[in-house]
Amino acid sequence: MFNSLLIYIIGLIVGLGAVTVIDLHGFLGRKSKYWTLATTRTHKVTKPLIWIGTILSIVGGTIFYSAVDIKLMYLHISIFSVLILNGLFLTFGVSRFLLQRERYGDDSELLPKKWQTKIIFSFIFSFAGWWTSVYLLVLTISNLIK
Repeated sequence: MFNSLLIYIIGLIVGLGAVTVIDLHGFLGRKSKYWTLATTRTHKVTKPLIWIGTILSIVGGTIFYSAVDIKLMYLHISIFSVLILNGLFLTFGVSRFLLQRERYGDDSELLPKKWQTKIIFSFIFSFAGWWTSVYLLVLTISNLIK
């Protein structure tokens, strides 16, 4: 159980850290050409880190919760299913769009409102999913300690 918990925590740290960095960049890039360019550059690093964190969190969390509470395991899988769908949109939608703009030299131009709106909803799903996972883990550990 210790190893699965360690893998889960490492996944949360890597994934949530990368998500926080790119979400902050995206937020700042809504009105700033400088931060839009920085977001385009930064997402090339954060994208693989988010996927690494997601995989580690799924593997570690699923094993950990299956040993602790099967209902929490299903909740954990459900949360990460939404995060995976969100990640697929970001990887194959937003990232592709940003890289295409970079190829054409438009990477510092502000994103169209349509894309900004989609990214805001994506941020909400991402933020809620990752922090809910952290909350569930802390709650579970605190209940195990009692």
